Amino acid sequence: MDKRLIAERFARARATYSREARVQQQVAEKMTALLRRTLPDARFDRIVEFGCGTGLYSQLIHDTWHPSLLHLNDLCPEMRFCLEELTARPGVAFEAGDAETCPLPGGLDLLTSCSTLQWFASPREFFRRAASLLRPGGVLAFTTFGLRNLHEIRTLTGNGLDYTPPQQLRRELEDAGFCILHLEQEEAVLRFPTPVDVLRHLRMTGVTGTEKQTWSRGRLQAFCDEYLRRFGSSEGVSLTYQPIYVISSKKTPTI
Repeated sequence: MDKRLIAERFARARATYSREARVQQQVAEKMTALLRRTLPDARFDRIVEFGCGTGLYSQLIHDTWHPSLLHLNDLCPEMRFCLEELTARPGVAFEAGDAETCPLPGGLDLLTSCSTLQWFASPREFFRRAASLLRPGGVLAFTTFGLRNLHEIRTLTGNGLDYTPPQQLRRELEDAGFCILHLEQEEAVLRFPTPVDVLRHLRMTGVTGTEKQTWSRGRLQAFCDEYLRRFGSSEGVSLTYQPIYVISSKKTPTI
């Protein structure tokens, strides 16, 4: 996992991400609603959001729980420019760094993220780190993506992330000392006029963060022809997202 390349791609897309990331916005809104429904009486006063990006989810967190501490983290230092209005508010701060290794506040009520965990080198190890940052009973809530995410791109190019299926997430979280409160997977299919529009969408959201290849004219034409043949219809061409929603709580030690 080339974290430097990932940071560069997302930094380049920061001006277009919020406009283009339709699924990610829907996922952030649903994650907020799921937290409120699953834990209606929760008082999340100390919150860290890792992988905050341009702040789609950050704003929802702040407006829903009004925490005294909202520590926003992202791999890209440039994201601070997207968060200036939010970080001007009391208790809200941004600090760039790799959430798998950088210092983060402890004693948390909520450690949360949307559409980030799939970029981690070792989610399993991060879950153990998360347990050390949360108070007993504290909540780790995140969304990631399943095995069929962007399957059209993987089918045609062979490129893609190593996604973790829900059952494995459950095992790894339980091994790290968490109780699963909610785990759900769904599928969202976007339609685009042409395969070139799909590639533009991915570039404008930074989702091509691990890809290094260049597109020659011949390679692009072959990609488009095959995309149309395999995934085209009268409605255009498809692009599949497969969000996974997880809400878990740190087990309270028994005497």
